[in-house]
Amino acid sequence: MRKLIRFLIKTFIWFLVLSNLWVLAYKYLPVPATPLMAIRYFQTVEKASIQHNWVAIEQIAPNLQKAVICAEDQQFLTHNGFDVAAIKKAREQNKAGKKLRGASTISQQTAKNVFLWPHRSWVRKGFEAYFTFLIEMYWSKERILEVYLNSIEFGPSIYGAQAAAEHWFNTDADKLNRDQALGLAAILPNPLKYRPVAPTAYIAKRKSWISQQMYNFGPLDLQSENAKNLGTK
Repeated sequence: MRKLIRFLIKTFIWFLVLSNLWVLAYKYLPVPATPLMAIRYFQTVEKASIQHNWVAIEQIAPNLQKAVICAEDQQFLTHNGFDVAAIKKAREQNKAGKKLRGASTISQQTAKNVFLWPHRSWVRKGFEAYFTFLIEMYWSKERILEVYLNSIEFGPSIYGAQAAAEHWFNTDADKLNRDQALGLAAILPNPLKYRPVAPTAYIAKRKSWISQQMYNFGPLDLQSENAKNLGTK
């Protein structure tokens, strides 16, 4: 029993050390691949090549940065990784028997995409909370958004803003116009089902809603005091 306890303690300490080093490394280094990329690759029969080209956030159109924040997490610049109000609202709606509603922030989605597997479970949610805490502690909001926009899925085997811009619009991520950015942000709930070109009525409606949210949101300032206070430069 003592040996088992010592083993568990050592394992826990090593996990803490290695996970912190992993997160610190990605504060500076591009993320070459994610667990989701590997899972999707082996799930498909065709084994299509993965489209993923890392670019700095300066090379991603501000239109897309703002559209994604307005679509996915409008409190991104001010929360510490968890939107408590959204979590409470989602819990109340789910208890009421309404359609299941998520409350994951951009920080939580980044932690899941980069460090974990996609399938829901309490174990994964626990690890997700842990890695969310770490990236909010070590990374700036700008870095979190940069990693997020370079890692999220924009279609079958399409990951990140640059690959999405090339595949869907034959352009670069920094040249995406407002309508193209709205289309990409609108498909995020299910990028394997929806397309940003020739949008369905549902996607067109989402684009209109996101556009209005962008207007209400005002200027996007990743260097704001709120963003600086919630994350280490």
